[in-house]
Amino acid sequence: MSASGGTKAIVAALGANLAIAVAKFVAFIFSGSSSMLAESVHSVADSGNQALLLVGGKKAQREATPQHPFGYGRERYVYAFLVSIVLFSVGGMFALYEGYEKIKQPHELEHWYWPVGVLVFAIIAEGFSFRTAIKESNTLRGGRSWTEFVRRAKAPELPVVLLEDLGALVGLVLALGGVGLALLTGDSVWDGIGTLCIGVLLILIALVLAAETKSLLLGEAAGPEETEKIATALVDGDTVTRVIHMRTLHLGPEELLVAAKIAVRHEETATEIATAINAAEARIRDAVPIARVIYLEPDIYSEAEAAKGPDPEATPGGPAPHAADH
Repeated sequence: MSASGGTKAIVAALGANLAIAVAKFVAFIFSGSSSMLAESVHSVADSGNQALLLVGGKKAQREATPQHPFGYGRERYVYAFLVSIVLFSVGGMFALYEGYEKIKQPHELEHWYWPVGVLVFAIIAEGFSFRTAIKESNTLRGGRSWTEFVRRAKAPELPVVLLEDLGALVGLVLALGGVGLALLTGDSVWDGIGTLCIGVLLILIALVLAAETKSLLLGEAAGPEETEKIATALVDGDTVTRVIHMRTLHLGPEELLVAAKIAVRHEETATEIATAINAAEARIRDAVPIARVIYLEPDIYSEAEAAKGPDPEATPGGPAPHAADH
């Protein structure tokens, strides 16, 4: 996995969640707190999620094959989507069930200092993991807001870890609040309410992750900045005079496909056009290094044809362009 995959953040989150899961299970055994049980399962689910992200990153590095000629870069999207499913089912649904059972059949908390101590420890450990994820993300997000970074990032690992860590911290605060209110009021129903809140939180985060990774799985175009750089690099003002239409597609977080129909001068020979296309490909790769697969189709641009209306291939709903590899 490349640096943009956030391996350091994933490993930090995995280590923190494994330690926290063990501590939460111990606290649950001594106290009987449903919030602690829900948080224990949450940490186990998060640990499994980080393992899935690491496996996805490893599988994505496989070489292209005749059956998969564009490689396995999208494996990272598949495993990120699996993370959202695990978070929804194992984390969120279990917490809702446990919270409902606790409210239906409340029982007094025992050895309250166990859950309180473990929750304080977990908040510190999750805070360290969250800080690492933020530091790793800041090197990539530039001037974008955090919302834009999560929505537009092509590498899924860092947004997943960020949302998981944020959810874990908020969940720990909810668990601490539930345990605290149960102790103050003497009514353990509050512990169950805290558990229900944790379940709702996890399900919401899972839905956000599912929506974002689904978009990546379906195939996203390059961002506006990369698209502008590619369009500028294509035109040399000599042989290549304009871009008639262009499409881009992420084959993986660090691999981009570019397909474009470009206008060339009608008096140019086939040799000159082939040379110009090779030069255009080199300019694209210099401007956007992740543009690994490039298909360019030369054509003669006609002002008269353009005046009749837009090329149906250039519209978002039109058919994909027929591209010849040069």
